Amino acid sequence: MPLIQWDDKLSVNVEEIDKQHQKLVQVINELQEAMQNRKGNEVLGKIIEEMVGYARTHFKTEEAYFDKFGYPEADSHKKEHAEFMKKVSDFKKDFDAGRIGLSVEVMNFLSDWLKNHIMGSDKNYSSFFNQKGLK
Repeated sequence: MPLIQWDDKLSVNVEEIDKQHQKLVQVINELQEAMQNRKGNEVLGKIIEEMVGYARTHFKTEEAYFDKFGYPEADSHKKEHAEFMKKVSDFKKDFDAGRIGLSVEVMNFLSDWLKNHIMGSDKNYSSFFNQKGLK
């Protein structure tokens, strides 16, 4: 069973961003499945790399829209992105160096952060972007 199940509650009503969120959900679910199937660190490392890279791309998309439309909560939202990237980058470094493995706690952090971020901070910009014509 997937760690995160995508449904309309997670939609921010912006097609491009919803598609990116769905991809992040997919990658987290792939990571969880690989961990459950006891895949080697090489496989896990590649999935982690994909997640970090895709999160970076996704955050750049959101932040470009913040700047384009003058989103009033941009600074605090960008700070959340930066904190997440620091945490997962540190995790990836430790994983790559063999200091830590993939754990249930890490998977819970990733899924909880994504769900809470979408349902909280991202939902806050939904109507703002829609009013600016972004759908």
